[in-house]
Amino acid sequence: MEFRAATIDDIPALVALVESAYRGESSRAGWTTEADFLDGQRTDPEEIATLIAAPQSVVLMAFRDGGLVACCHLSGVDGYFGMFAVVPGLQGGGVGRAVLSEAERRFRAWGLSEVRMKVVNRRAELIAWYERRGYTVTGEQTPFPYGDERFGKPLEDGLAFVTLIKSLDASAGQAMG
Repeated sequence: MEFRAATIDDIPALVALVESAYRGESSRAGWTTEADFLDGQRTDPEEIATLIAAPQSVVLMAFRDGGLVACCHLSGVDGYFGMFAVVPGLQGGGVGRAVLSEAERRFRAWGLSEVRMKVVNRRAELIAWYERRGYTVTGEQTPFPYGDERFGKPLEDGLAFVTLIKSLDASAGQAMG
């Protein structure tokens, strides 16, 4: 797998990937779908452009055989990992594990000691996947922004974001490439 930082020219492909992994019928081909409890958009070109332009921020793209297979956002400011998406038909085949490993390597190279993320509380199987990779649920929850369609249109009540954290072994750091 090959990795590179996204540029403004990559925004249409990134929006399509993220939307296909989380929303609508295409997302049902994978196991990360949110289509049962969220409708509407997962991201938009403006959000991705903001992430690309932000200081100490990388939207990381993963390619296999020249095709985009996954992406994620890394913030070197606070060690935040987000906007993680894998092509639905490739989910469960090790792509996500490889991308998460590369993201953690980059966080270590930035000198960060931990990674933080937020996951929708209805995603028990995804939370368990992260726990198997060393992440811990902190107990911190952030209310879902009901009424703000930039995050989607909730199809049920009670949604919230659960915070997960993982301590990184700084001795495993490598130089950024």
